[in-house]
Amino acid sequence: MTLFASLYLFAATAASQSGAELPVVDEAVRARLDDRGLKYTIDADGDFKVTYAYRDEGRSQLVFVRGKSETVKGLVIREIFSPAARLGKDGIGSEQALLLLNNSQRNKLGSWEVQLDALYFVIKLPDTLSAEQLEVVMDIAAETADNMEKQISGNRDEL
Repeated sequence: MTLFASLYLFAATAASQSGAELPVVDEAVRARLDDRGLKYTIDADGDFKVTYAYRDEGRSQLVFVRGKSETVKGLVIREIFSPAARLGKDGIGSEQALLLLNNSQRNKLGSWEVQLDALYFVIKLPDTLSAEQLEVVMDIAAETADNMEKQISGNRDEL
C-alpha cells in the first residue's frame, strides 16, 4: 500500500469514526487542475479552491471549481465561482446593484450571484472543458471578481 493510500485510508477511518464525512472528490476535475500544475485545496463541500496571486498589485483572489456537477436536460454543468464582496460588510446599494446587472449583461461568460452573505462571479459551463479551457475560465472568474471587489470595497483584499 502506498503512503498516499495509507493516509487516505487513515483519514477515511477517522472521519467515519468521528461521524464526519469526507467530501466526494471529482477525479476528473482533480486531473484537469493537476494537468495545469495548479495548486489547490479541497474544502468541506468537495469544491476545489485555488488562490490566485496578483503580485504586481499585491492582491490575491480565491476561485472555486464546484466539486459536484449538475445535470440540466442531459447537459452536465460545472460551476466556477469567485467571491467579490461580503454583503454584510460591504453592503450593496441600488447603484451598485445596477452596476452588477449592467456588468452581467456585458460579460460573455458568467454573471453575478448572491449566496448567503457573499457576492460571487459565477460561470456555468458544460463539463466538457479541457484542462487548458478550465484554467482560462478560472482566470476570467478571478480577474472579474477581483476587479469588482476593488470597485465595491476600495482596495481592501479579503477574498
